[in-house]
Amino acid sequence: MSPKKTTTTKTHKTTAHSKKSTTKKKTKESPLKPHVAKVTVNIGVGEAGEKLKKAESVLEGVTKQKPIQTLSKTTNKDWGLRKFMPIGCKVTLRKKAAETFLMSALKIRENKISEYSFDNQGNFSFGVPDHTLFEGQKYDPNVGIFGMDICVTVENPGYRIKNRRIDRRKIPHRHELSREETMKFIAEKFNVEVVE
Repeated sequence: MSPKKTTTTKTHKTTAHSKKSTTKKKTKESPLKPHVAKVTVNIGVGEAGEKLKKAESVLEGVTKQKPIQTLSKTTNKDWGLRKFMPIGCKVTLRKKAAETFLMSALKIRENKISEYSFDNQGNFSFGVPDHTLFEGQKYDPNVGIFGMDICVTVENPGYRIKNRRIDRRKIPHRHELSREETMKFIAEKFNVEVVE
């Protein structure tokens, strides 16, 4: 006769730790945190020569970065322009250098930006009438006074797909920054007041 098999029933006890893990609710944080992608500083001179060289030296002194020349896209005889003629210079700042420069530029504007300066793609721009308003810049009679345009590009994470070389794609509308979101981000990040 074969011996009888005894079946043992295993009881699983639920511990307090496992109960806590099942009752935890996952908090969804929005991954879309805007950031300043780049700051483009531009000085338009309208002509090549000595004036353009002075503008380049001013821009390099203000941004601590070597500028590149901007070229004319069309020919205009009334203005004395020909295609691909150097007419200005610009510098593109990114990451920490962009934020540091933007803070100093907004300080000149007393941390106030007009509402019409913002567009619907998450960008805004403003002007500085005198380069000597920046800290550490002094008036030089041999150079003169130059104003500049500052264009700030604000993006959500993931915008790289529209600029990459391989498998480039468009940014969906739900991922783009709206005008109001850009205003809110700038107001919180840089303590800026948006004026109507």
